[in-house]
Amino acid sequence: MKVYGENIVERKIPFHWAWIILATCFVNLFVNYSVRLGYGVVLPEMIRTLGFGRANGGSIYNAYLIPYIALTPLTGYLTDRLGARPVITSCCFVLGLGVLLMGTITTLWTACLFYAVVGLGATGMWTPVITVVQRWFSPNRRGLALGILSTGYGLGFATMGAGFPWIVHHYSWRYAWYFLGAAALVMVLINGLLLRSDPENSGYLPWGQKDEPSRVSRADVKTHTQGGSLSIVFKNSRFWLIGLSYLAISYSLYGITTFMVDYATYQIGLPLEKASLLATVHGASQVVGVLTILPLSDYLGRKKTVIISNSCITACLIGLLLTGNSWGVLYVLVGILAMFYGATWPMYGACAGDYFPKDMMGTVIGAWTPLYGAGAILVHWVTGILRDTTGVYDHAFIINAAMAAAGVFLMCLVKKRESS
Repeated sequence: MKVYGENIVERKIPFHWAWIILATCFVNLFVNYSVRLGYGVVLPEMIRTLGFGRANGGSIYNAYLIPYIALTPLTGYLTDRLGARPVITSCCFVLGLGVLLMGTITTLWTACLFYAVVGLGATGMWTPVITVVQRWFSPNRRGLALGILSTGYGLGFATMGAGFPWIVHHYSWRYAWYFLGAAALVMVLINGLLLRSDPENSGYLPWGQKDEPSRVSRADVKTHTQGGSLSIVFKNSRFWLIGLSYLAISYSLYGITTFMVDYATYQIGLPLEKASLLATVHGASQVVGVLTILPLSDYLGRKKTVIISNSCITACLIGLLLTGNSWGVLYVLVGILAMFYGATWPMYGACAGDYFPKDMMGTVIGAWTPLYGAGAILVHWVTGILRDTTGVYDHAFIINAAMAAAGVFLMCLVKKRESS
């Protein structure tokens, strides 16, 4: 074995523990995003049997988002201070409990309460997950690692789209929650056994790193060592430009993803089986996107790739407005949009590692979450109200396209990182 510095040991074993971390986090995302994105698949059946309106459906999802947004900054901070393993493991338990309770709902208030519990658990299933993966991989391998990781949420969404009609036919929509809740509770044990919070304390270098310092600018290192607090980050213009771009693209993407099955069912008139297939197309296309766009971002640069991605999302949303009720074109546009959807969230997360010090990644990603969440909460209320008022989704989709364009503009204003 080789010893680097005082504590870091590169072990001569057939595999690097980074791949165990990646595989474990992959399953975490698969379960978490089956729950989170699967809500849009379950929504039409749930509101039909319980008698809820679309605005009620949006309110339930917002009940998830409010604790998620409010507490993710704390979760990110705790990840930097305590480590990823205790945070992810404990949050996974809360997630599983909340999802099981979702299968028991009969009223709007219980749906909001239990989905809020799910949101509380989900605070540990994104920011700590992508933080720990980035720590285990070198900066020039983060796009590859996050690409592999992010297939988890695309496959989760695709599985829900394909499996939900079968669940409804043989059981009811409630069993979708029961199955997912049980899966989350199994992951509690796996996380506790396999996760390691950082490579150095486990005797490794990040995978792909050859005994060299991480690529952080002198200016950023100086800022961190002088202050090291979130107040210093708030004074950085890049934090706000990237964060506001994150808000805009969050608004635009959730506006179509949450309501697309309902749009296809009740505005275009597709049967549930065909409408639910949109989720499978969406999820499968996400897998293609994260395996191609994220590794490409290691070479093109994160900023340029985000600008290209947000521009393509804008074009797809405009296309939905122009093609009317053509279900064939809808499938194609949703598939293209989903390729960039899948790459969007981890690319913004990777910006934290590219523009800020390594030991503040969790804190920065967590601090961006309220901005991301503000977009998601706002779009669910606006879209639900516009749909209930006008009877169509067209007006909401116009706003989605405009917000995606704003996401492009804001990212163009981000200055390059200073050379180290």
